Parts: sequence; C-alpha cells; structure tokens
Amino acid sequence: MLGATGQIGRAAVAALAGDGWEVTAASYGGGRDGTWPEGVRGVRLDRDEDGAVAAALGEGCDVLVDMVAFDGAHARQLTGLADRIGSAVVISSGAVYEDGQGRSFDTQDRPDGGPRYPVPIPESLATVAPGDGTYATRKIRLERELLAAAGSLPVTLLRAGAVHGPYSRTPRELYFVKRAVDGRTRRVLAYGGTSRFHPVHVSNVAELIRLAALRPGSRVLNAADPGAPTVAEIGAAVDEVLGRRTETVLLAGAPAPGRVGETPWSAAHDIVYDMTAAERELGYRPVTGYADSLPETVAWLAGRLDGRDWRDAFPKMARNYGDIFDYAAEDAWLEEYDRGV
Repeated sequence: MLGATGQIGRAAVAALAGDGWEVTAASYGGGRDGTWPEGVRGVRLDRDEDGAVAAALGEGCDVLVDMVAFDGAHARQLTGLADRIGSAVVISSGAVYEDGQGRSFDTQDRPDGGPRYPVPIPESLATVAPGDGTYATRKIRLERELLAAAGSLPVTLLRAGAVHGPYSRTPRELYFVKRAVDGRTRRVLAYGGTSRFHPVHVSNVAELIRLAALRPGSRVLNAADPGAPTVAEIGAAVDEVLGRRTETVLLAGAPAPGRVGETPWSAAHDIVYDMTAAERELGYRPVTGYADSLPETVAWLAGRLDGRDWRDAFPKMARNYGDIFDYAAEDAWLEEYDRGV
C-alpha cells in the first residue's frame, strides 16, 4: 500500500490485514500505526524516487492500493509495472465532476461559479477535462490513463467525498470543535445552514478498498457515507458529542463580509454522491455513519488542539482555508444582527 500512514491508509491497512491479507505498508516516513497487527510490514518509500516503487514491489503483488496517486505521471508509474501488479485500488476524488454548464469545484470562486449537480451525483456525470492545472484536472488525468490500461491492469478508482475521521491534515470538523474549545456560544451559518457536502468516514473508504481487493475490475465508484448531513446538523452533532449547547444564527444566502457564516462545507447547492453502483458491484454496506463515528474524531481534534495554536496543529488546514476563526468579524456582524441592522 502506498501512503499507508495517511488518514485513509491507516484504516485501510487495518481492514486488509483483518481480512487476512499480507500487507506491506509503504509511506514516506516508513512508520507504523500502533493499532496494526504484528504481521504488517512497514517500509519507507518515496514514490517519486526513480525505481523506488519497482524495488518495493519486487516480484510483484496481488493488489496494490494507492492513496497518494495524483496525476498522469503516477498513473504511468503504475501501468509501467502492470506485469507485477494483479490489480489496483486507487483513491480519486468527487471533485472531478462537472455540471451541465461546465461548473465544478474549480469554478466556485467565480461569479455564479458554484456547481449545480444532480442529487445524488452518479459516476456517469460529466467530469472536468484532464490537465495539470488543478487538483481535479490532475485526478481525472490519473483516472483516464489508468482506465485506458484496463487490459493489463484492472483498477478500481474511488471518488471520495469529504473525508473525515482521525489523522486528517484538513479536518473540517475543526470549524466547530475549536469554537467549542474557545467557549463560543453562538455561530453563524450561511445558506440557512442547509449546505450539504457529502462526507465519507475513513472506515467506509477502507471497506470499499477491502471489497474492491476481493473483486478486481476496472471501474469508477463513488465513496461516501450512508447519509449527507447538513452543516447545521453537523454542528449540532459536534455539540452533542461535547455536551454543549450553541445558538445557531442562520444567514439566508451567501456568507457576510469577512467570511462570516462560511464553513468548510458551505455551498449554495448540495453535493451528494450516489452509492448505488458500489452497492451493486461490490456488495458494499457502510461500516459507520457520520454521527456514530464523530466521538472519535472530536476527541482526536481536541487532543491535537490542547495547548496549541490551531495553525501549528493543522498547518495545511490554515493554508487551504485561511482564517476561518475571525471572531472579531463574527462578533461585529452579530452585534449588528442583534440591533436589527
């Protein structure tokens, strides 16, 4: 497995080892998760080092699971070793989809650029064009090149939704957990708190990987939880775990100036993935739901935040989302809201 010590990789190694596979867990640091069975072999691997993946494969493997494939070069790296790989399971992204007007995750910052996807989104929906410019265009190039090699390398591509669970570098739940830790008693949610960005817990992705390893084939499948809670429901679920009560103030439309009401799930239109194909082709049944999985995630986040600035605890989150904890702007808006301005 490539990327074995990442957020999804940790859970996937445990799922495969628990199913009786002999697992080699490759990662840049070569570490091991303390929950893995003794038989899991951890190895250090830099996939971008010439010949490193080939050397790690040796005579070959029955299944290669790749958490960290991002572009055409990585696709060619795998297809070039197809004679040593029985089948592959590769993580892609739900960000590759495009609506009927050419809108996608890549256009969200443009006027009227928010995509209006069907609900739910089937795997047959159009995608962005392959390219090297964005995360989504690189992922679809990866997909296309791997699927083109189906005759020599069967590959299951999993288009993951908003991944959640412990060990995330960009945990969306931080938005609510930090506010609770900081003693905030009110929150503002744009779009009436109804935004839905379909989450997927790491254990559900791991289950899809486990099933795909047992049923090799060339296919693209969505990866999502059994339900898609609204952002207001997510906030309430976090409160429930922490035993808190927070007043929610709803904005009817887009975030106010200063990004007040904006969250990592905020969107004017729902993003919900259809899981019918995974159920049909793999016999997939989810391992957990959002609310059931949340206590572990919240506890992990609270532990990471303890005594630390959130930007030090989660530097990638800070880079990707900017300052999502501008309490001064939020308080100024709430003051005007309370005065009826």
